[in-house]
Amino acid sequence: MTDDPTTQSDKFKTLARELEADEDEARWDERLEKVVRHKPAPEKPE
Repeated sequence: MTDDPTTQSDKFKTLARELEADEDEARWDERLEKVVRHKPAPEKPE
């Protein structure tokens, strides 16, 4: 192992900033909805 205290999460955040990724959560949700559509679960018969 290395003595690097940087976590994988920190590395990801740094790279995202370098790539000028948008950090706005509302914008993320808007874009995510365009990619993923929620399908309601089928109803269970009684």
